[in-house]
Amino acid sequence: MTGSTTVETPLVEPGRGQGLLDVFRNRYLLRLIVKKEVRVRYRGSVLGMLWSYVKPAVQFLVFFVALGVFLELNKGTEDYAVYLFSGIVVINFFGEGFSNATRSVVGNAALIRKIYLPRELFPVSSLWVSAVHFLPQLVVLLVGALVAGWRPNVAELAAGVLGFLIVSLLALGLGLLFGAINVLYRDAENFVDLIVMVATWASPVLYPWNKVYDNLPFDWMFVVYQLNPLTAAVELFHYCFWYPGTTGPVELPPNMWTFGYIALGTALLLLVLGQSVFRRLEGRFAQEL
Repeated sequence: MTGSTTVETPLVEPGRGQGLLDVFRNRYLLRLIVKKEVRVRYRGSVLGMLWSYVKPAVQFLVFFVALGVFLELNKGTEDYAVYLFSGIVVINFFGEGFSNATRSVVGNAALIRKIYLPRELFPVSSLWVSAVHFLPQLVVLLVGALVAGWRPNVAELAAGVLGFLIVSLLALGLGLLFGAINVLYRDAENFVDLIVMVATWASPVLYPWNKVYDNLPFDWMFVVYQLNPLTAAVELFHYCFWYPGTTGPVELPPNMWTFGYIALGTALLLLVLGQSVFRRLEGRFAQEL
């Protein structure tokens, strides 16, 4: 009779997992949740995914007419349409990903109360759905940039990748943080709406960066402005999609790459903070919901 070997499985506190690592291990389940979110969002809709084109197109036209035509910003900025839309797609991706991630846990309360599965799946799936909506806008931006003479080099393409990475990590980190808080205090949703609204105007989406630089009394104020991760991400997108199509002399914001790397570090720190708070509070989700 041969002896058998007993493998001891370490005890794990109920309702606690290994955070975002569990999302990676449950990739199939993540894809199912993403497909469900997309189907639910467009259930009963006639246009369906076409809304991913219609809404940003209307938003762009409103801003272009109000700022480009009425305030004549298009006269001071070459290819203002490409400049404007390359910033809009960044803010739209951030706003949708951040807002939906914040509401994702509460929105899936019925599922959370019934079974245990990694709670981080819901914020991550919300960001993924936002990326699905970001893709059609990116295609439109690419077409507009090509018409304007877009011929990017490797550094300019790398700037676009870095900008996308900054926004993705920032939206996910803040979504985990506010998504966990939102379970306990529904006021978090209103704070998120305010943050997204302010973010549109606190980064150079609708106006060039030198308008801010010329109107600030102290240089350190502009440094604070550049430390905003969204400011860095928007400028990196401008450098990727708008700058290669310009023909005249264009002044880039000072230390653009440096602030881009700082923004990436800030986004990573917020992701760690958001994951930490999320894991600390997730044991109370089922009870609070």
